[in-house]
Amino acid sequence: MARRKLAVAVALDSGALVASLVAASALTFGHALPWVGQDASWVMLGGLAGGGFLGILLTARSAANGIPRPSYGRAVTMVGLMLGVTAVVILFSRAFWSRSFVLTTTLAWLGAGLAHRWVRRRRPWVEALVLVTAEKALVDDLLDAPHAEVITVLDPAGVVPERPLPMGVILGVDLRAVLSDDMARFVSSCSLAGYPLRSLVSVYEEHTGRLPIVHLFEGWELTVPLSGRGPYVRIKRVLDTLLVLAVSPLAVLLGVMIAIAVRIDSRGPAIFKQRRIGLEGGVFTLYKFRTMRTDADREARFASKTDDRLTRVGRFLRLIRADELPQLWNVLRGDLSLVGPRPEQGPFVDRFSETIPFYTHRHLVRPGITGWAQVNFGYADSEADTVEKLSFDLYYIKHVSPWLDVEILGKSVWTVLSGYGAR
Repeated sequence: MARRKLAVAVALDSGALVASLVAASALTFGHALPWVGQDASWVMLGGLAGGGFLGILLTARSAANGIPRPSYGRAVTMVGLMLGVTAVVILFSRAFWSRSFVLTTTLAWLGAGLAHRWVRRRRPWVEALVLVTAEKALVDDLLDAPHAEVITVLDPAGVVPERPLPMGVILGVDLRAVLSDDMARFVSSCSLAGYPLRSLVSVYEEHTGRLPIVHLFEGWELTVPLSGRGPYVRIKRVLDTLLVLAVSPLAVLLGVMIAIAVRIDSRGPAIFKQRRIGLEGGVFTLYKFRTMRTDADREARFASKTDDRLTRVGRFLRLIRADELPQLWNVLRGDLSLVGPRPEQGPFVDRFSETIPFYTHRHLVRPGITGWAQVNFGYADSEADTVEKLSFDLYYIKHVSPWLDVEILGKSVWTVLSGYGAR
């Protein structure tokens, strides 16, 4: 079912792209074929079409990391990739291009992409699951997952059902549990009968985007898959640098305007500096636009939506995440990546390293400006929330890939537009 849903999304996005190009041509040039007429440009068309289909393929590949939900962030990402490829092609070719044609295509495709996702989100699909486990917390998380329908939960040491399971269900087995002889035979019989048989861990990861920390043994379950992705982890530093340099002119202009607003709003420096813990436990200086009073960092504590330390401009900057703009400098320095677990303050790291198992494994990869936990959970304001966020961070470390990073960047854009999780 997941593959079918993904194929439908690719078909709808592809059809919408072609329709948008045709509509834009009719409105701009007076004919429905964009490659006909004196104003036609194969270069411009190639950039839009090539960039659009590249965006569709990349976002579809990123959706294959788990359950392919109709994500607005993926729609924004694929349109952004189309514009980026088109801009590069036109810049280096110096070919003719039409602002009206590009703008109309962009707006039409973005509107169509958001529209069909809105419709598909109104009619969600589910996977029917039968779970063999005694882990109540994991079962509760799956019960809350939008695309998981838990039919029943079987006790690994309990009695087996008297009748065969309904056709089409997936059997998720907790491989850490000790099965009774009867339950082991029942699971084996289900496999022989053709029921899809999967581990509880894989079912949980796909439906929640989290790693079940209770199933970790000594942490090598993270280091082994991470070492297998070594080539991408190494090249990621280069990709981060290139992307930051590409957006630096706009970032500098916005930064100057924000710095002036911060200084006018309250006394103190525009830039806030704080020591954070990064890759392999190293310490670095994090740069942000100051959003609080100058005496706000006397003690390390969680931020909250109603934090009385925030300034007026600071509250708005946090809402749109613009306070993190100076961290692009941290990316150029190599302290941060664009995507990764958020770096934490030293006192918090010392505390959580003692109380939360596997917390230090967050430092296996370079921290990021945005991350899987940020776009799925938001800010944490307690130790319990920190444990929840850690399960997302560890999922990212296990599955780090260019496809997952593309999905996170797309979701981050939507997070900024919607203000989700701002503190």
